[in-house]
Amino acid sequence: METGRNPDRPDGSRDSDDRYRAHLERSRAVWDRWSDYYGLSERDFEPAREAAIDHLRLEPGDRVLEIGPGPGVNFERVRNEIGAGGELVAVDYSPGMVANARDRIEPRGWENIEVRLADATTADFDEPFDAALATLSLSCMPDIRRATETVYRSLAPGGRFVVLALRTIPSGPARILNPLLWRFFRWYANWNPDGDVAGSLAAVFDECEIVDTYLAGSAYTAVCTKRDAA
Repeated sequence: METGRNPDRPDGSRDSDDRYRAHLERSRAVWDRWSDYYGLSERDFEPAREAAIDHLRLEPGDRVLEIGPGPGVNFERVRNEIGAGGELVAVDYSPGMVANARDRIEPRGWENIEVRLADATTADFDEPFDAALATLSLSCMPDIRRATETVYRSLAPGGRFVVLALRTIPSGPARILNPLLWRFFRWYANWNPDGDVAGSLAAVFDECEIVDTYLAGSAYTAVCTKRDAA
């Protein structure tokens, strides 16, 4: 599992709250900047995103939560799996990405997909979801642990959370590239270097496993499950 510093914000810490807000606002600015150009990288990660959705094991009629959907690059595949009788609710903090995601929905008449402008750490939902997905988004959030807790709380018992995330290279001679990767991830996506995606997932979910790795381990997919009610 990935290691790193504790992403939790100490209760009552004004400095931590200020850092959280600053990171959130940088994320909004970064992803608004990329909202019209995301297609440049959309194809690069398509095989990894498709494999991540495979791990969700979706069925017709399922209700799915997507955290940080960007311009909705996963919408068509997810909707093909859940059918017109299912529902997809997507949450993103970037107004530019939300606008582009809605632009993808409207001409296709996908009435069972809803995109909300919201912070994933504080979002609240009326009904539980059967599955949740985050591709290349969770590792960019200012409080990864709280976002993970939001997903766990929002899933029905037995629900799966599949995460495609970024990190520096964990082992091997390619680690010499980590300083460059750190700077690139930070510039490109406002990546959170203090966050610990895999550690947060393991701490919050009842079962969690890294099932796929890419690019010398700098990208990976984790599958996490909320235990069935006793």
